[in-house]
Amino acid sequence: MDGAFTVVAPEPVACIEPAVFREAMAKLGAAVHVVTTAGPGGKSGFTATAVCSVSDEPAMLLVCLNRRSNSAPVLAQNGVFCVNTLGADESKLADMFAGRSGVHLEERFAIGEWTTLKTGSPVLASAVVAFDCRTIEIKAVASHNVFFGAVEAVRLGPSGQALVYHDRLYKPV
Repeated sequence: MDGAFTVVAPEPVACIEPAVFREAMAKLGAAVHVVTTAGPGGKSGFTATAVCSVSDEPAMLLVCLNRRSNSAPVLAQNGVFCVNTLGADESKLADMFAGRSGVHLEERFAIGEWTTLKTGSPVLASAVVAFDCRTIEIKAVASHNVFFGAVEAVRLGPSGQALVYHDRLYKPV
């Protein structure tokens, strides 16, 4: 395992094989988000399910991103990001930002209606909810960077179902 982490167990950690872990994680349903950023490093976005609230006072969440991603250096340099939770009918947008279309970085914003809130990160007008964040800390953990963001603005979107990813399929919820 690469990256820095602290072992708190009394014995050495023995992890399961990556393929077994990926298969198990496929059974864990999660909301689908497009995380966006814009600033001195450029404009970029990626699809993520590894998004989680950290605290409500102060309002903070985290996003995990593989360091090999083209978006990783852009997100780190910009110091801001927006978590856009996708609606049930936005699987095409999820695939586009997941890199399944061959479209990269700024070109991904050709579909959807985009605006901004406080940080200047792109906000998807149709998002169920958008969390506009300023990065306060980045932790390297194994193959990923964990971005902790203070939520500076929120935009509640239209009512309706959200998109989840479960068993390697998009599903409405």
